[in-house]
Amino acid sequence: MMLTSYIRAAMRQARYEIVEDDGLFYGEIPPIPGVWANAKTLEGCREELESVLEG
Repeated sequence: MMLTSYIRAAMRQARYEIVEDDGLFYGEIPPIPGVWANAKTLEGCREELESVLEG
């Protein structure tokens, strides 16, 4: 339960943008350096970001 709460709180701080060069979505959690992801869709980026955070 505690880990789930931590992940939810961290994901609420996630920021996303579209990389204009290749059209991919980029996401990061600024307070946690090194936690970032990119994917073709926003949902895919969110899922990948959460996976990186869990790891």
